[in-house]
This record gives sequence, structure tokens and C-alpha cells, in this order.
Amino acid sequence: MVKERIIRSDACVAEGAAWLCARDPRFAQAINDLPPLPLRLKPDGFAELLSAIVSQQVSVASASAIWGRLQEAGMTTPAAVARSSEEDLRALGLSRQKAKYARALATAQIDYDALRRMPAHEVIKTLTAVPGIGAWTAEIYAMFSLGRADVFAPGDLALQEAAKLIFDLPARPKEKNFRVMADAWSPWRSVAARIMWAYYKQHKQREGIR
Repeated sequence: MVKERIIRSDACVAEGAAWLCARDPRFAQAINDLPPLPLRLKPDGFAELLSAIVSQQVSVASASAIWGRLQEAGMTTPAAVARSSEEDLRALGLSRQKAKYARALATAQIDYDALRRMPAHEVIKTLTAVPGIGAWTAEIYAMFSLGRADVFAPGDLALQEAAKLIFDLPARPKEKNFRVMADAWSPWRSVAARIMWAYYKQHKQREGIR
């Protein structure tokens, strides 16, 4: 049974942000000119994981457009995707590789209810066993679909760029080093990520996460 802190409301995000700002004044400085941090909670289940696959390595705008086409075609359930061919999915905008990943997810028989009760590291282990679901996709799912307060996505380029700006680093941190750096923000690493995405949006004038 999961005992980790779950983010359920804006108050949870505010609590985490206050903790981070007290721990590191650079967070306080970063958050000073930002609008209220978004809650960003999403439903869990197959459609959200499929949406995360769609978002891999493409712009937020491109991912939104492709996802819209999948929704219009009714390709957001395991049954529909499993029945479709690779060509069907590619016609909606998925690459050949992502079409394969979508079909693999549709037939993986993930117990989404069980994921809600698992510790975050087991959620990530379970999801990354499915072809096409890497650490980033699993971490984003744990953060926003399961509301886990202490998950981070160090491979995310927008987070890396925001960290470079906020912490005045000479370059974007590499994923391995960034993961270690984020340990200092536990047990509120998911809120640290929200601050960084918001900072990225403010300073780069574009979304870093869909």
C-alpha cells in the first residue's frame, strides 16, 4: 500500500513550494514573479499513458495536434488501438515507432488500479517494462496522473534549461547529475518540477510540458 504523499489540491502544491523556498532561496527568487503554480493533475489510465507516448520528443503544439486527431478517431482505448493497424495509427500522425509503442501499451494488460497503490519506484518499474515507456513517461505519469509528490523527471529538457537559469549553472545539467541534484528537494520533487516548468514558460515564452 502506498504511503507516499499525494498531491490532491492547490494547497498541497503551495505547501511544497513553501518548503522548497525555505530550503533554497533560489526557489523563492524564481517563484517571486510567477503566477500561481498549476496543479496539473490528470486522470490516470491507458489514455494518459498513450498521450505521454505521443508527447515524446515532439513539441507541445505537435503533440496536442496529434492527440486531437487520435481523440477524434476514437483511438484512446486499449481495444480501439489493439484493433488498429500500424498504418491506421501512422495516418493519424504517429511515427512508425510510436505506432508500435501504442499497440504494445494496448496489449500490455496493465492493472491501472494497482498502480495507484504502488510506491512510485514500483510504478516506474512496472511502466518502463512496456516497450516505448521510458523513465520520463513513467515519471510524468506518476507525477500528474497519480499525484505523487516526490517524483522528478531529470531527463526533461525544459527542466534542465530551467535549472540552468534558476541555479546559474554554466550548462544544462546532465540527466544523471540532475537526478542527484534533485535529491535535495525530496519530499517535494514534483513541486520543484512544477516551479521549473512554470519558470521555463515565463522566461522562454513557451510551454515545456503538455
